[in-house]
Amino acid sequence: MEQRFSRWKQQSLNKLDQSKKGNLDRHIQHVVSLINSCQEYFTTSSCSGRIILIDGDSLCSDVQKQNCVWLFVSHEKCTSDDLMSGLAGSSGDAVLKFEPFVLHVQCRRLEDAQLVHSVAVNSGFRNSGITVGKTGKTIAAVRSTHCLEVPLSHQGKLLVEREYVDFLTQIANQKMEENLRRIQRFYENLQSALSAEKLQKLQIPDPPGSHELHDPPHMLETENEDRKESDVYKRRRKREQHQTNCCHGDVDNSITELDDCLDLFL
Repeated sequence: MEQRFSRWKQQSLNKLDQSKKGNLDRHIQHVVSLINSCQEYFTTSSCSGRIILIDGDSLCSDVQKQNCVWLFVSHEKCTSDDLMSGLAGSSGDAVLKFEPFVLHVQCRRLEDAQLVHSVAVNSGFRNSGITVGKTGKTIAAVRSTHCLEVPLSHQGKLLVEREYVDFLTQIANQKMEENLRRIQRFYENLQSALSAEKLQKLQIPDPPGSHELHDPPHMLETENEDRKESDVYKRRRKREQHQTNCCHGDVDNSITELDDCLDLFL
């Protein structure tokens, strides 16, 4: 499985970009680079988010979307003039769309996919998910429902006033701004998660038996008490021997009494 994943990654990163744009969106270059630099991941498709105006048949389905005409597309914010210029070229049913950031990441293990999914959800991409194919390919999809889709013309005839196009432009731009904030949040959160995971893998465990070198606090307290009792016993024993070996007239009673008093405080 490890060799298969490495082969899939190499093949994916070496193939030509088949997207309509033909290259990587600048707003997600840092995200894609971060993911592809990790051994456990590689990206298979991505889009930073876009505002598009497409023209097609009213019966055109999502499956037939490639047959629609792209009147306008931008991965940045746009102006209402951009949209009006695009609508001027409409001969069918024009639809304005905002499509948010989407990213598909192939992962080495299910645990790796779960990490990406968790980061995506916490970054605002609530519609993210994980799929495991029959061939063992595990894909984490980063996506959200932060979308917009509004029909603007029918058979080439504009259905709305310019004022409404101005309003839709503001809405689309606000969604683009929020989309870019989420992308940056996802990047920063993923960076932190990958760093934490790497540090956890590199964490060095304590050598065997190291816990024996450090006695627990209650053991130290017990040893201190035993030592105190032993010292008291030794002094008393020594005093008794001294009293036995010496003449009664030579014994200094004041010293004995002082030792007795000190014993009370031990």
